[in-house]
Amino acid sequence: MSTTFEYRARDNAGNLRQGSLEADSPEEATLRLKRDGLQVLKVTDADDAAAAAGGLFARRITRAEIIYTTSQLAIMVETGISLTMALGSIIEQEQNPTLRHLLDDIKASIESGEDFSSALARHPKYFDTTYVALVRASESTGTLGEMLERIAQYLRKDLETRSKVKSAMAYPCVMAIAAVNVTIFLLAYIFPKFTPLFAQKKMQLPMPTVVVLAISNALTNYWYLFVAGIALAIAGVVFGRHTDLGRKIIDWIKINTPAVGTLTRKVIISRSIRTLGAMLRGGVPMLESLELCAAVSGNYYYRELWNRVASEITTGSTLQKALAGTSLLPPTLVQMISSGEETGKLGFVLDRVSNYYDHEVETAVKAVTSLIEPIMITIMGGVVGGIGMALMLPIFKLSTSH
Repeated sequence: MSTTFEYRARDNAGNLRQGSLEADSPEEATLRLKRDGLQVLKVTDADDAAAAAGGLFARRITRAEIIYTTSQLAIMVETGISLTMALGSIIEQEQNPTLRHLLDDIKASIESGEDFSSALARHPKYFDTTYVALVRASESTGTLGEMLERIAQYLRKDLETRSKVKSAMAYPCVMAIAAVNVTIFLLAYIFPKFTPLFAQKKMQLPMPTVVVLAISNALTNYWYLFVAGIALAIAGVVFGRHTDLGRKIIDWIKINTPAVGTLTRKVIISRSIRTLGAMLRGGVPMLESLELCAAVSGNYYYRELWNRVASEITTGSTLQKALAGTSLLPPTLVQMISSGEETGKLGFVLDRVSNYYDHEVETAVKAVTSLIEPIMITIMGGVVGGIGMALMLPIFKLSTSH
């Protein structure tokens, strides 16, 4: 039975050719390609390739796996092993079929004559512009092993920062979900059980009970409007991020919300400064470094800041002058950048500053967590207590009237 195979090969003119063909085995496919005058680089079962690249049950590639693979490559390359041999060794021992297929594709691209950076750029889902730019800079200076280790450290710190923020937000999110579920349960199930009793007694209900009763009736009789409202709100946020106005509003809220806004600013500054420092120390030109710094900031206002700085530097301004007066960066940070620029150690200073802000993020995470937890408990207690009070007031009134 014939099977579809995907292939990559070079013709007599040295041009890269890729496509698919039907054959009974990989060996037969390779033989047919050689008969056509092609130098075969890679032959893969199309079904296996599709499953590894993103099939329904394909294993995903985690950021931790990318970091570990980068560290392995760094060690092997620094010890004198060629890049293709290093990739081949990692592929042989890799347990994740999706990652194995990814590395195999990169290895085949390098063997076909592509630069390592170009091969990585073909997979932006796993290797972002920062990763590719640093590798490209190292290729021109012959420091690939050292750069790969620096990239691994950069990715590791970024992953640690993201993990700390996610861990800090997990508990408040669980508390919020629990509070909403308890409230809905009380309003939609418990409270309506007592409504016939209140109606039968024809008593004048206290104002808190009237308000909660109205909310309960609205929730039980017009629940679809609530669902539609939530769906519209989510859709508004999702689609709003694709418009300038929506991004401005959402990103403004992120960096100006009390407590959480401070944490968000520190995370953005840490990520931006770390990227800028890694780029400059890796030999990437200042303008390209600033553009990548803007791209990784993840916030409209900080992205505009770094793009404006890049524009001013093209006109002859210094980094310190371009950053002066901005409210998005602390004055002390601008002063440290100025000192690094004057002494010619800007990359080193930025690395030290990013390490400082990593500690600041950790401190801010603890502060926000310690602040949010009692607030969430207070709100949850207030809502549940309010509903309970609205339920008990008429019952107390009935018991005292007899």
